[in-house]
Amino acid sequence: MQTRYFTTKMRKHSPNLQLILASASPYRKMLLQRLTLPFTCISPDIDETPLPGEPADLLTLRLARLKAERVSQQHADAVVIGSDQVAGFDGKILGKPGSADAAVAQLMAFCDNEVVFHTAVTVGLLSEQQFLSEVVETTVRFRRFSEAEAQRYVAIDQPLDCAGGFKSEAAGPMLIQSIRSEDPTALIGLPLIMLCGMLREVGLTLP
Repeated sequence: MQTRYFTTKMRKHSPNLQLILASASPYRKMLLQRLTLPFTCISPDIDETPLPGEPADLLTLRLARLKAERVSQQHADAVVIGSDQVAGFDGKILGKPGSADAAVAQLMAFCDNEVVFHTAVTVGLLSEQQFLSEVVETTVRFRRFSEAEAQRYVAIDQPLDCAGGFKSEAAGPMLIQSIRSEDPTALIGLPLIMLCGMLREVGLTLP
C-alpha cells in the first residue's frame, strides 16, 4: 500500500539543483548511490519520539518530513530527501533493537507471524515551499524458526541498527517466508521507485 501526501504540485526546476540526503544511514546512502546522482549527506537533529497514540504510518511520514525540513532550513535552494522507517507488529511500533539480545527477542516474537514495515520518503525544496511525501508498506512473513536459528542469524548480520532486527538485503531471507511490497528497496530503508518519480517532479533527469 502507498499513501501519498502533497503540499503543492512540484514545478519543473533546473536539473543542476543540489541534492542532499538528510540522513546518516549507510543503508540509505548506499541505495541513493544507485541513481548515480551527485549528493551530499547531512544528518538531521530531530526528536524521533512518537506522539501519544500516533500510528506507525503517520509517525514515519512525520519524521521523514521533519528531517527534510530541518536540513532545508540551512539549504533552502537544495532538493532535500528525508526518509524514515518503523516496523509495526501486534499494535506496537518497533524500533532498532540496539543489542543482540533485543534483536533475538524481536525475531522470536516475529516467528511464524507477519510484520508491516512503513518506509516514508519526503522530497522538499524550501525556497519554493514545496514538499512531497509518500509512505510504502512492506509486509514480511517470517517462517517458523528456533531461538538458536535467530541467535545464529543475529551473529551473522549484526542487525542491531535495523528496524525489526533483520536485513533483507543480507542474510535475512534465511528467516523469511515471503515479502509483499510494491517497492523492493523500501524494506532496506529508501523506496527508490517512489523517490525517482518525486525527483523527476522537481526537474532532475533520471537516468
